[in-house]
Amino acid sequence: MIFRSPAYELAPCPVCGSSESRVVVDREGVREEIESLWAFHTRRLKGETPAERLADRVAFSHPPPWRIVQCAGCGLVYRNPREREFELEAMYAREAPAPEVLASLAETQQAAYAAQAERLGEVVGRAGSGVEVGSFVGGFLAAARERGWTFEGLDVNDDVNAFVRARGFRVTTGDLDDFDPGRLYDVVAIWNTFEQLADPREAAVRARALLPPGGVLALRVPNGDFYARLRPALGREGTLGSALAPVARALLAHNNLLTFPYRHGFTVHSLSRLLADAGFKVSRVFGDALVPIADEWTVGWAAWEERALKRAVKLVARAGAEAAPWIEVYARAS
Repeated sequence: MIFRSPAYELAPCPVCGSSESRVVVDREGVREEIESLWAFHTRRLKGETPAERLADRVAFSHPPPWRIVQCAGCGLVYRNPREREFELEAMYAREAPAPEVLASLAETQQAAYAAQAERLGEVVGRAGSGVEVGSFVGGFLAAARERGWTFEGLDVNDDVNAFVRARGFRVTTGDLDDFDPGRLYDVVAIWNTFEQLADPREAAVRARALLPPGGVLALRVPNGDFYARLRPALGREGTLGSALAPVARALLAHNNLLTFPYRHGFTVHSLSRLLADAGFKVSRVFGDALVPIADEWTVGWAAWEERALKRAVKLVARAGAEAAPWIEVYARAS
């Protein structure tokens, strides 16, 4: 894969402002991860798999990072240098997957979003109103509606929003910065999007403005510490065949953490700190695995492998969210 060259800039930690950090992986290490990820999925996909079905497996909206660091102050894992803010929205707004790809994604993620809607209902205690930031194919909107919620979507991609509107949902094209519905919601949900935002701190403040006291902000983010702890097991080129490397590679690849295609990888501590500064108090933390990605282009044994591995991860996560590759956090506006 060729490294694209957007405009980059060095930046302090976006959560605590510290400039002290340790390097988790450098550019050469990222290159090795890219090659390893392609090899991993090449074995697990059918030979005739169309290129568009490689999205979110080996091809992502963000270009590969140049370097990944972990903040010494709060533990946040993030790209540094970072893409400048003006490029981010364009990356997502210009993506236009085919309708059949969008329909397949909505189907494969149905069970995972149903579980999220159930957990949200347990936290809030009743169905109510909500807005999902980064609603994408509308999987969560459908799951929430089936459980009595009145949710609408907010997403920057108008082509994807047209697909969701055709399924009968209300979606606004835009982002939190310019979203002003003139009303408050019971819930603001940001699943699998918060970690990609240019300024997650400002996003939390904007979400707070959409909620009354006691309203719930629901977030789902990659666990940066999970990546930082497993990354050394991969070694460097020539050592990827070590005893722990296949397990570490599978855990990272099946959870879309290999090559770290995100801007931020939160920890429970860093996310709790950010939310407290924005006017929230964390009420529940839940550890989980990535939503399923196996589809009709995945060979049979690989689909079974993904299901088995993610079931095992969910069992381990019961001991504590810190052990999970993905974290759900529910916080109430104070």
